[in-house]
Amino acid sequence: MTTSIMRKIVHINDEKCNGCGQCIPSCAEGALRLINGKARIVSEKYCDGLGACLGECPQGAISIEERIAEDFDENAITQHLAGGGKPENKYVCPSNLVSQHEQIEVEKEFKQTSMLSHWPVQLTLVSPSAPFLKGTDVVFAAHCVPFAHANFHQDFLKGHSLLIACPKLDDFQAHLAKLTEVFRKSDIQSLTIVHMEVPCCSGLIYMVKEALKQSMKSIPVQEITIKINGEIQNAG
Repeated sequence: MTTSIMRKIVHINDEKCNGCGQCIPSCAEGALRLINGKARIVSEKYCDGLGACLGECPQGAISIEERIAEDFDENAITQHLAGGGKPENKYVCPSNLVSQHEQIEVEKEFKQTSMLSHWPVQLTLVSPSAPFLKGTDVVFAAHCVPFAHANFHQDFLKGHSLLIACPKLDDFQAHLAKLTEVFRKSDIQSLTIVHMEVPCCSGLIYMVKEALKQSMKSIPVQEITIKINGEIQNAG
């Protein structure tokens, strides 16, 4: 018999969720699944409402709300997990999927030279008051981008300072705090986010939005997506 009560339960904002799936493994009860490209609660009775998944969402799409919902059922969870409901058995992040594609040959009309004008470039290592960030245009790129896009230096880096980060494997909160300080102290003129097409990589966009909000700065932002075969998917 199903019992419904007023209690706390996870809420997922469909508009913010991009289907990256980082929340899935964090739910020990197996309450979350990707359905039609969005994270969903499989059954209300599997969600304990404690929110272990909140900190895993780079888009800020998960919150806790209090409403009428099915009562949390530990016995049902035991059966659910025994039947193959464990999240790690069901979910594979798109960025971990193996793919192979034809190499894209880049015409070599001249000897390419590095456009990198400073060091370091990893966000963890960069000082918010670094001189190369003062009043400049910055490219904020995911780690994989320069390996996928053959003309990264010529297409994106020329005349720009560079910061790199990975929203999935790096410490997201530490990066957010550092980026917020960079925005506060460096007087950046513009920011170009260059990320891969895999959903979890778009966490860089959320990181930038939150850092701008926390720093109370207004900086022109452009977003560029790179396909896994190295082509530019879109620029906007």
